[in-house]
Amino acid sequence: MSTTVELPEPVLSVRQVLGLERVLAGEPEVVAGADHLDRPVRWVHVAEAADVGVMLSGGEMVLTTGVLLAGDPHKQAEYIRSLYRAEAAAVVLGLGRAFRTPPEVMRRAAERCGLPLVVLHRPFPFAQLTEEVQCRLVRRKFAAVSLSEAVRTALTGLITAGAPLQRLLDEVAQHSGCPVVVTNLAHRVLATAGERAAVDDVLRDWERIARQAWGHHPGRSGTGGGSEGDGWIRAELGGRGEHWGRLLLCGYRGGTATGRLLADRAAEALVLHRMLGGTVHSWEEQSAQSLLTDLVAGAVPAGRLLPRARAAGLPVNRRTFVPLVVHGATPARLERLLRLLGLPGLAAELADGATAVLLSLARDQDADVLTGRFAARLRTETGVPDAVVAAADARTAWEEVPAGLREAQHVADAVAGSAPALDLPPVVRLRDVHLRGLIRLLRDDPHVQAFAERELNGLLCAADDDLLSVLRTYLATGRNKSRTAQLHHVSRPALYRRLEAIQARLGVDLDDFEQAASVHIALLAHDAQQR
Repeated sequence: MSTTVELPEPVLSVRQVLGLERVLAGEPEVVAGADHLDRPVRWVHVAEAADVGVMLSGGEMVLTTGVLLAGDPHKQAEYIRSLYRAEAAAVVLGLGRAFRTPPEVMRRAAERCGLPLVVLHRPFPFAQLTEEVQCRLVRRKFAAVSLSEAVRTALTGLITAGAPLQRLLDEVAQHSGCPVVVTNLAHRVLATAGERAAVDDVLRDWERIARQAWGHHPGRSGTGGGSEGDGWIRAELGGRGEHWGRLLLCGYRGGTATGRLLADRAAEALVLHRMLGGTVHSWEEQSAQSLLTDLVAGAVPAGRLLPRARAAGLPVNRRTFVPLVVHGATPARLERLLRLLGLPGLAAELADGATAVLLSLARDQDADVLTGRFAARLRTETGVPDAVVAAADARTAWEEVPAGLREAQHVADAVAGSAPALDLPPVVRLRDVHLRGLIRLLRDDPHVQAFAERELNGLLCAADDDLLSVLRTYLATGRNKSRTAQLHHVSRPALYRRLEAIQARLGVDLDDFEQAASVHIALLAHDAQQR
């Protein structure tokens, strides 16, 4: 990966030059090429030679009095054509010395070529205009250098400190003053930064913006929601000969050249960050994690998250949403399973190590059947036979998705760690967790915590995890000694000895239903508190 970004040539548009105070004093009039005033002016060149075109390299605004063109219509037309071939930005003709009015031959030729032709009705020294424009261009050059180094220093410092992707994008957004969007090659939004309302506006219209931003001009930098002149500037992300993403500045208000520089500096830093960060899909995982975590937390209204979900590639119009939480499988593994089954959805790790999955199904698809198929294939084809798939009832309204995810999380937490002993169905729902679900809801109650400590004190003080595990399995299997011995890979006599030790330490008779139930509730509360 190259770490050198070429600084762009500082430019002003023809329109900007004509708006300068010194130029306005000359009473400029655009007599041809009025539709091309946004052309960039790289330099100002004063020349009277008829063959000036051979001296140009492109982007120049040529100033002339036309003294060598007067009286020769052929020279006048050829003069305009030579400037067009040299890719001049515009030609400014000072009236008075050679022409009293705009020469019609030059006007028609310029109009045909699309070359802006400007006449000055009041003459003034061309040196003043040259000095003014050149000074502004030099100042822009220094401003571009300063911005380039400031951005590079800031982003390099963040990468060195191990900052996450979002922190880098926040820094880019601060320098650009506009929304910043990072996508993969399929235009799926992976991350955003900038003022929240402005970002939401971009994401709300993302499908149109993505088509316009990447439907044309496949070069390194290109146009966006309108054109680069409108501040929609992109940069490709990739390294080692492979492209894997894009960065877009949405509505950058500075100069186009400076915007390109900023986008390139940001892209350079993001490529380095990704190369140092490890897996190829880490940004996709971070995008899904951010969205699903915000949905679960409920701090942001679901309606405000809808544009993010749509931009992330999740179908949201007239869909049935199935919230799942899975224990025992990584997001990457679940994403692969979703692709294998052809199920649209997102998967992301939650704070407790579980993985949230949000399926988006067509209204005519059977949500229960597809959820069951997902759970069955998870166990048989991904090598996770003990995975727990907790599901909430399907939702048809996006606003109900956060509650569904929290319900699935509640179910998954209620059975976590006890799945083998409970003989659970392939997909666990709220109706399957019974007492465990209630205890999880009450786990933070001080009375419940005190009850659990009191009932289990004999085992907790001894810190005997083996006996606690045996007790947990024994109660979860309905006090089935054969099943408990099988799950712990011990003989029946060995299990009896452990159960006797448990009863002695707790001072209870586990054959007594009420005492066993009391210990079971205490153990459920203890496990819920520990998780």
